[in-house]
Amino acid sequence: MNKIVEAVIRSGDRCIPVGLVNLKQALEMSERTSFEFSHPAHEAGKTDIFVSREILQKLM
Repeated sequence: MNKIVEAVIRSGDRCIPVGLVNLKQALEMSERTSFEFSHPAHEAGKTDIFVSREILQKLM
């Protein structure tokens, strides 16, 4: 499956978009930065439901 998710960085109550990536790329992104990812069951770039890397990995 080549599902696309949106990667964001949370800054207070704001989400700063980083880009659209596939699930494999999302899980390979640096762990030093606190990325969150759009829930893969929703449309990337349009949803406001974000999950952590750990939850994303469990959803795969």
